[in-house]
Amino acid sequence: MTLLNNAAEVIAADANNLLATKTATASPDASSIRESADAAEKTRSTVLASHGYKIGRTIGSGSYAMVKLAESETHGCVVAVKIISKNHAPQDYLKKFLPREIQVVRGLRHPNLIRFLQAIETTHRVYIAMEYAENGSLLDIIRRDGYIDEDRARVWFSQLLDGVEYCHGKGVVHRDIKCENLLMDSGYNIKISDFGFARGSMGTQGKGYVLSDTFCGSYAYASPEILRAIPYRPQYSDIWSTGVVLYATVFGRLPFDDSNFAQLVKQVMRPVVFPKEPKVSDECKQVITKILAPLRNRLKIPEIRNEPWLMALEKRKTTVELEKPVTSKHKDTAVKSSSSQRQTRQIEEPSSSSSDTMKPPPNRIPLRSSERRNDLTVHDNSERHKDGKLSI
Repeated sequence: MTLLNNAAEVIAADANNLLATKTATASPDASSIRESADAAEKTRSTVLASHGYKIGRTIGSGSYAMVKLAESETHGCVVAVKIISKNHAPQDYLKKFLPREIQVVRGLRHPNLIRFLQAIETTHRVYIAMEYAENGSLLDIIRRDGYIDEDRARVWFSQLLDGVEYCHGKGVVHRDIKCENLLMDSGYNIKISDFGFARGSMGTQGKGYVLSDTFCGSYAYASPEILRAIPYRPQYSDIWSTGVVLYATVFGRLPFDDSNFAQLVKQVMRPVVFPKEPKVSDECKQVITKILAPLRNRLKIPEIRNEPWLMALEKRKTTVELEKPVTSKHKDTAVKSSSSQRQTRQIEEPSSSSSDTMKPPPNRIPLRSSERRNDLTVHDNSERHKDGKLSI
């Protein structure tokens, strides 16, 4: 039985088989390492070419995976291809999380989710082709701008709710919502990515709900019930994570300091504290407060939409839809456009950006990814629950 079963085609001919037959009698020199790398690259190109992908540059890499751009003949656009090494990836990831991720994303189709295109399995690798979001992540934009004005934040948060609500309606929970997993398409619309911890069939079960006892994700975005290792409804934990995202978006910093686990647990059990700067409206703070609340008081998505801060967006949509859409490449104008622009756009390769050159404002909890390998690996802080670690 193959890793992906019917989700992907198994290709037996992998050039790494040839490399595996070589016996190393001494430490490899630079030339042999280079030859091995060239052979692996040629294998990847050959496999992808046989499926209509012309491989391009690398846009991300981790300990056992990389992401490359590729031109797809089938889809007529540039796509992102995640290439996972079976030789280096943890077995629990290969046997549990990766197959589950592929199974989940195959059944999802929404304008605010990264679209899954194809999975290919060979003897030594798994290739996952997906929509390419060319404008980086929400985290990149926050780092560049320091924080996000409420007009943009309101639109992006609404799009995040749209995507999460769609997933929950399909019985799918994400369990790792955070700023670096929210990508931006050509029109600067939110695209939820990285379903590595996602799980399906999490809707109602008889008269009750399915609880999860898998304590996974990222510390700074994890709900109190996850941090306390209490079986939880993952839908409500996803909602908590959206509140952390909104806080990080408008304040440019995380609400909770995850450097000390014991202190983190205490922080999430108390009312959220807001900094004096930047200035954020009371209506926005109210939304955050009601989301980052104890489970019994935490708002559900329909209730969040009825908050005055988000109702202002609904009124604006009604007005904008009666007007002629404004075409502009400027990100602020594009983001403030009507909801009719929330559609999957043709994927193009971005131009160079200086977004990483700007330093974050001082005196803040660093807004960082919990692992800079973010979309490529199971997070290191998800191995066990002892001593404050999250477990899978």
